[in-house]
Amino acid sequence: MKLGAFSVSLNVKDIKASKSFYEKLGFTIFAGDLDNNYLIMKNGNSLIGLFQGMFEKNILTFNPGWDENATPLEFFDDVRQIQQQLKKEGIQLDREANEDSSGPESIALIDPDGNQILIDQHV
Repeated sequence: MKLGAFSVSLNVKDIKASKSFYEKLGFTIFAGDLDNNYLIMKNGNSLIGLFQGMFEKNILTFNPGWDENATPLEFFDDVRQIQQQLKKEGIQLDREANEDSSGPESIALIDPDGNQILIDQHV
């Protein structure tokens, strides 16, 4: 199963303080909008999302169809294929993709320790 680019989406209290902190760790702004309280920051192949006031917990995020530079991949497992495989494995989904659709779609699940996982396809 190819899940695509990986990032951690962090629920932050003060996005400006978090931005400053992660810049000191060598991260630079890759995408997002500080005025709308979200940034995607990058250090090499490592990606973190900073989100203020958008969700309650940190989220492990995978982006099928993208590499770590948000460049579309020629070959990837569509989120609907991933959904079918997870269901076959008996994994309960909190949010399911419309299997009759194509293109951008997402699914969500929670691991045994309560960590949220988002599989968010943009292509």
